[in-house]
Amino acid sequence: MRKNIHPKYYPEATVICACGNTFKVGSTKEIIRTDVCSQCHPFFTGEQRIVDTAGQVERFMRRLERRDVKRGEKDTAEPAGKAGK
Repeated sequence: MRKNIHPKYYPEATVICACGNTFKVGSTKEIIRTDVCSQCHPFFTGEQRIVDTAGQVERFMRRLERRDVKRGEKDTAEPAGKAGK
């Protein structure tokens, strides 16, 4: 078997969350930074919150607004079109 092929293992690696929470785990990295942990994740806190990734939520909301506007125009145009038939 080959020797020295495994990375160094840190049994007391520190995980630092964006919310400020820190805890220890075993890892091959000494310091791990994360955006969401069990202290701030909506599933564990029971809070309903949208985690936005690169503006996707705003883009989705704009798309919904455009769809609603198009549907509104379509609904007002339909009765006039049906009257001619």
